[in-house]
Amino acid sequence: MKKLLILIVAGALYFHYYPNEKLNSWFFEQKEMALSYFSDATDTKVRLKSDKIYQDLSRDFGQFTSQEKAYVAEITSSREKVKIFNEQYCKSKKQTPKLHRDNLTKVCYTISKYSNLL
Repeated sequence: MKKLLILIVAGALYFHYYPNEKLNSWFFEQKEMALSYFSDATDTKVRLKSDKIYQDLSRDFGQFTSQEKAYVAEITSSREKVKIFNEQYCKSKKQTPKLHRDNLTKVCYTISKYSNLL
């Protein structure tokens, strides 16, 4: 066991000071694969129902137009659509022509409250 530990440390020191591009790319691929495997294995399957966001926003629908309400209903029809909208407009701070700036802020704020459950 002690010899194995010495071998691992020696290998780590060698690859730290004398990096190899092919080996580094292979190592990072293996690392990502292992992390995704462990993530899938330990996933608790606790997910957010996308209509929860719609229900939270329904309190503010007095300030939304009918087209904006329809667009919010379309966005919140699935978790995947919520994720895509969050990436495109909330995280990148872009404007969408389908929502007023203030309403977009409300939608992004509501999504951010539940972003860790998406």
